[in-house]
Amino acid sequence: QVQLVESGGGLVQAGGSLRLSCAASGRAFSSFTIGWFRQPPGKEREFVSAINWSGESTYYADSVKGRFTISRDNAKNTVYLQMNSLKPEDTAVYYCAAKTGIYYYSDHARYRYWGQGTQVSVSS
Repeated sequence: QVQLVESGGGLVQAGGSLRLSCAASGRAFSSFTIGWFRQPPGKEREFVSAINWSGESTYYADSVKGRFTISRDNAKNTVYLQMNSLKPEDTAVYYCAAKTGIYYYSDHARYRYWGQGTQVSVSS
């Protein structure tokens, strides 16, 4: 079992930055692929970014590439999502999730463990 807790969300103006954290407890965190997903108001959940167990491989949705950076510190059981140059369309509830293996990293149905989410709101 893995428990995930997101933090770092908030309200920011367009062009600003936020860093989200995903803190994990439970077994074998360092063996999991961690993904970030978001759900904008009235829309379906969408893939944002993912990182493999070692941190050597990272993946991004086209909409955030060049603006967001995912990283992990396995010694702290934490994954980070640095979000720069935020836009109003980035407004959403952001979730982190864990799965084994790296395949299908963008498919939310493949992730077994989920956090409760953190709200990110970007004003224009």
